Amino acid sequence: MTVVTWIEATLTAARAQALAALLRYFRDLDTAEEALQDACLKALQTWPQKGPPRDPVAWLVFVGRNAAIDAVRRRNRQEPLPAEEAISDLDDAEAAIVERLDGAHYRDDVLRLLFICCHPELPAAQQIALALRIVSGLTVKQIARAFLVGESAMEQRITRAKARIAAADVPFEAPGPTGRAERLAAVAAMIYLVFNEGYSAAADTAPARAPLCEEAIRLARLLLRLFPGEAEVMGLAALLLLQHARAPARFDAAGHIVLLEDQDRSLWDRGMIAEGLALLDEAIRHGPPGPYQVQAAIAAVHARAARPAETDWAGIDLLYATLERLQPSPVITLNRAVAVAKVRGAAAALAMVEPLAPQLSGYFHFFGVKGALLLQLGRTDEARIAFDRAITLARTASEAAHIRLQIDRLMAGATGEDARAKI
Repeated sequence: MTVVTWIEATLTAARAQALAALLRYFRDLDTAEEALQDACLKALQTWPQKGPPRDPVAWLVFVGRNAAIDAVRRRNRQEPLPAEEAISDLDDAEAAIVERLDGAHYRDDVLRLLFICCHPELPAAQQIALALRIVSGLTVKQIARAFLVGESAMEQRITRAKARIAAADVPFEAPGPTGRAERLAAVAAMIYLVFNEGYSAAADTAPARAPLCEEAIRLARLLLRLFPGEAEVMGLAALLLLQHARAPARFDAAGHIVLLEDQDRSLWDRGMIAEGLALLDEAIRHGPPGPYQVQAAIAAVHARAARPAETDWAGIDLLYATLERLQPSPVITLNRAVAVAKVRGAAAALAMVEPLAPQLSGYFHFFGVKGALLLQLGRTDEARIAFDRAITLARTASEAAHIRLQIDRLMAGATGEDARAKI
C-alpha cells in the first residue's frame, strides 16, 4: 500500500467521527468542515514523515480545532498566531481528546451528524447531496457528476441545504430515544436513496455513479456499527450488498441491460453475497422482519440460485406479499406480479398489473412488464402499444434499447410460446 493510499483510507475512515466532534465544538457546519479540511491538509504534510498518530480521529479534532480557533482570531482580533510548536505539540492534548472520544461520544457525534443531514426540513435530494458532501467527503464535482448536473447547480443545492439547517435552528444535541428512532428511519432511507442513485445508472454513466453504491454500503456499515443489534439496519446493509454483488453482470459489452435471468452468475461477487447472507440470517434472529429485511430476503433467493431455473419464485411471491402488507405500494405489487407470472402464469400476473395503470401511468417499468406479459399471452398488438409507451418513458438509452429489442422480436413474428418474457 502506498503512502497516499493509506493516508487517504485513514482520513476517509476518520472523517465522520472527526467532523461530528468538530461540529459539536463549533455548532456550525461550514466552520467544522473548514476545520477538518485544514487538519487533513496538515495530515498530508506531516504523516508521510512522522507516520500516523495513535488515534487519527483525536489528531484531526485537535489540529482542526486549533486551526479554526486561529482563523477566528485572525478575523476578529487580529491576534498573532501561536508558535508552530504550540500548535503541533499534540502529546497531552491528544491524550485528553482520546479519553473523551469513547464509544458513547462516537455514537452520539456520528448520529448527530447523520441526523443533521437527514433533517425533515430538507428535501430528499438535498439530504443526499449534503450527506455525500459532509459525511462522505465527496467533492462537489464528484457529486455533480454522479447526479448529472453542473457543479454550480450542485454547489447551490448543498448551500441551500446548509442554509435551511441554519434557519431551522437544528439542535446539535443527540435526540432522545423516541426522536432517535424516528430519525434513524430517515437516515436509513437516505442511505437507500444514495444506493439507488448509483444502482439505477445506465452503463454510460455507471463509472461516475457506481461510487454512490459503494458509499451507501460504507454508510450502512457505519450505521450498523452504531446500532449493532438493530435488525432493520442489518437488513438494509444485507440488501445493498446482495444487490451490488450483481453489478459486474448487469450490462453487456455494448452497454445494454442484461436481465437477471440472463446474467452470467459467475461474475457475481460471492464474497459480498456471503456477507449479505450472513447479515440477513442475523437480522432474522433479532425479531419480526421489516421492509429492508424482506427486500434483502428477496435478493437472497436470487443469490442462492445457481441457475435461473433454480429460483424459488413461489418463495419470492410470498415475500412480496409480506412486503405489500408492511409497505403497500403499486410498485411492490408490480414487482410481485413478475413472481406471480412465474408461478401462476402470465394471465394471473396481468390481472394484478392492469388495475395499477392509474397510479403507474408515468412509470417505465409498468409498461415494460405489461408488454412482456401481453407478449407471453400472444396479444402482440397490445404488447406493441405497451412497449411503445415504455420507450417514451425510458430514462436512459439502455432502457430504451431494451424495449426496442422486444419490438424487434414482435416485428420478426415472435409468438407468446417462443418469446421469453423479459421482465
